[in-house]
Amino acid sequence: MSVNTLFHFSFAVDDLDRARRFYGGLLGCSEGRKLPNRADFNFFGHHIVAHLAPEDVVGEKGRKIAGDRTPLRHFGVVTDLNDFQKIADNLVKGDADFINRPDVKQKGTVREQMLMTVRDGCGNAIEFKGLRKIEDVYNAA
Repeated sequence: MSVNTLFHFSFAVDDLDRARRFYGGLLGCSEGRKLPNRADFNFFGHHIVAHLAPEDVVGEKGRKIAGDRTPLRHFGVVTDLNDFQKIADNLVKGDADFINRPDVKQKGTVREQMLMTVRDGCGNAIEFKGLRKIEDVYNAA
């Protein structure tokens, strides 16, 4: 099914200034509306909203993905390999706080991908996947 949509995600942060440095500065996501206690960003073509709500930040509490250190509660973006490498280079150069450094996962399958997970400094884990073809994210391994 193909429709013209824009994904929206709202999440809690414990520090808006750090959120702006991470999403706006380090990732280069342009900031939209500026309202009290929130920051809107263009997250690789999608609308995310960081709400100042320290009491609602999950952080790395709770379950992790099997065989990984990535918290079950995380979000991110799927890109092609070229964009993934640009993002990875920027995160390394910016001294991002990695949970998992860039690595190849599911090697030899249609879903072979580059994968990395970083902390945003505000209590959230952000995952980046790079595939030869973005659509392969839906294919069985």
